[in-house]
Amino acid sequence: MDILVVEDDPRICDVLEYALKADGYSIQTTQRGREAVEIARRTPPELVVLDVGLPDIDGFEVCRLIRKFSDVPVIFLTSRADEINRVVGLEIGGDDYVTKPFSTRELLARMKAIRRRHQRNAPPGPPPENLLRHGPIELDAEKFLVACGGREVTLTRQEFKLLELLIRHPGRVFTREQALDRAWGEGGLVTDRTIDVHVKTLRKKFGDYDFIETVRGIGYRARGL
Repeated sequence: MDILVVEDDPRICDVLEYALKADGYSIQTTQRGREAVEIARRTPPELVVLDVGLPDIDGFEVCRLIRKFSDVPVIFLTSRADEINRVVGLEIGGDDYVTKPFSTRELLARMKAIRRRHQRNAPPGPPPENLLRHGPIELDAEKFLVACGGREVTLTRQEFKLLELLIRHPGRVFTREQALDRAWGEGGLVTDRTIDVHVKTLRKKFGDYDFIETVRGIGYRARGL
C-alpha cells in the first residue's frame, strides 16, 4: 500500500516512516500542505496520514482540497484532542482521528481497519479487459500476445507485465517503486534500476512508436490517448 504522510515534526515523521516501512508499506512524506495536495493529485496514494497543524495551510484545508478529486482514506494526526476538532475533521471527509502522543501499533491497526472498510464499500468495477489497445499496440492479457501495427512483438514475462500496467492506465504516472510493486508483485530481487532497464528495452522493441514518457524525478507513464 502506498501511504502519504503529511507531518511537519521531523521526529514524528521519522518514527512513522520507520514503522510503516517495517510493516511493508511504501511511503511518501512532506511537511507542507500544498505540496501534499499536489502529491495526492500527481501520484495518488492509497491512504493519507495527515497532521492538522502544518506551516502553510492546515490539515483540514488539505483534506478539503483532496476531497475535490479523490476519496482516498484520510487519518488526521494531531495534538488537538477537543471534540469540536474531531467533529470538524470527520465532517469534511476524514476517516479517523488519532491524537498525539500515539502508539504506532494503534495507528497501523486503524489504517488496516479503514482500508478494509473502503474495500468492502467500494462499488464493483467492470472486469479487467483482456484485450488492450494503445495506438498501434494490441495486447492480449489472456493469451500473452503483443503486436504493434500487426507485427508480433516478443516480450519477456516482466516486460509484458510492465507494458500491461502502463497501457491499462494511459496518462497515469507510476513511480519506479509502484511499478515494481504492481508488475513484480510476487517478489524477487529487483531494484528501481530494473524498471529503467525494462523501459529502455520496451522502447527499443516498439521502435518508432515512442509511447512511454519519462516524468523527471517521479517515474514513467504511457502517453494518454
